[in-house]
Amino acid sequence: MRQIKRIILVTGTPGVGKTTVSSLLASKLNATHIDLTELAKREDLIIGADASRGTLIADTAKVAKRVQGIINASGRDTVIDGHYAVDVIPAENVNFVLVLRRDPDELKKEMENRGFEEEKLQENLAAEILDICLWEAVSACGQCKVCEVDVTGREIEEVVEEAIMVLKGKKKCRTGIVDWLGKLSEERRLRDFFRNL
Repeated sequence: MRQIKRIILVTGTPGVGKTTVSSLLASKLNATHIDLTELAKREDLIIGADASRGTLIADTAKVAKRVQGIINASGRDTVIDGHYAVDVIPAENVNFVLVLRRDPDELKKEMENRGFEEEKLQENLAAEILDICLWEAVSACGQCKVCEVDVTGREIEEVVEEAIMVLKGKKKCRTGIVDWLGKLSEERRLRDFFRNL
């Protein structure tokens, strides 16, 4: 009997470890790994650039078509990583969405180490604190398919093992595991991350 291929999306703000986690997860599942950023650059599926953010703008329609072609040719599970992964795969085809979360203090250090410009850094920290990637995933695919994974202070192998437990049904897939906004509010540190308050 032929096993049905699964499509697993890995999303989150920049700096949470999407590509590293996805690559190892795909390896352990013997799945195809698609890094949307790398695919769009390599195959010139770009419609422009956002100079203020220093980023390229992917042509999501072309990316979606190319990704579907890769999935159809693969014959295996597919792990797709990118912050806009929920925009390129129809919700009915998605089996799981893993939303990686990272404590804002740790995330800020990671983005500073990567050389993020101040505006991009602040924008992405705000997105993490305000649950933007989680909200987009739930809005696109429904809460029952979305699993939050807190990567704060954890080794990649540990994160991937948790993801595998969720995919196998040995650990509950759930959301609401972090509340950065509540944490920072309680610590009276919101102004550290939202300078215009």
